[in-house]
Amino acid sequence: METSRSEQPGDQGFYEINGHKLYWELYGADDAPVLLLLHHGFGSIRSWRRQISAFTNAGWRVLVYDRWGYGKSEIRPCFEQSFLLHDAEEAHALLNHLGIHRLSLLGHSDGGSIALLMASASPDQIERMVVVAAHIYFEPKMLSGLEMISETSKQPPFSKALDREHGDRARHLVDSWVQHWMESEPQELDIRERLPKISCPTLVIQGEFDEHATPQHAVDISEGVQNGQLWLIPDVHHMPPHEIPEEFNEGVLRFLAAQGPSLTPALD
Repeated sequence: METSRSEQPGDQGFYEINGHKLYWELYGADDAPVLLLLHHGFGSIRSWRRQISAFTNAGWRVLVYDRWGYGKSEIRPCFEQSFLLHDAEEAHALLNHLGIHRLSLLGHSDGGSIALLMASASPDQIERMVVVAAHIYFEPKMLSGLEMISETSKQPPFSKALDREHGDRARHLVDSWVQHWMESEPQELDIRERLPKISCPTLVIQGEFDEHATPQHAVDISEGVQNGQLWLIPDVHHMPPHEIPEEFNEGVLRFLAAQGPSLTPALD
């Protein structure tokens, strides 16, 4: 059964940064440890509808937001070179704006790469981290995955899902995102040198049949960070949070609980 996002956010709003606005929502008790969810390359807050209630019910305060160009945040003209690093910097700025100084991260696909960049830039701020189908370098398999996305996004059900997430900006979002990855040089996509800076306990999740990366990719992430664990899921593709939500939620929460709750107030 799918976990629904039935509860309303305790707080929500827009944060203006670098000439555009980001939309954010906070769920859960004010004094609970914070877990930031970072959505995938075509996602939004809505992408986490199967996770939010499960995590708040388990005692977390969940922060979700639409990255620049997504969901309710303002439109993004294009995906600039090193946009993942730019988005990681904006995530840190949003946390500072909300007074959040210690937290855990859960990122999916692009969001997983952003989580890795955040943890490498501010290792003392991140208590624990889960990355799902993250990417840290170019693989030839990615090209066929991009071509598949470009085609399937033009037809239902994918096109309808994109319209629900992003409205009339959906086609522009897909085209500009695919163009960025197609035109980027392989060396521009490589962030392996940042991994040794990541000291927090890190769970690396990937579906065995991920359309965009080989299992070795996940192995390299788990071995590249200082304290990594690997969960390679049989018979699952690129979207574990959607494909197997109950099993995914249980596995993530089990990992987070094993590290112990934070005793440091998450919010000022």
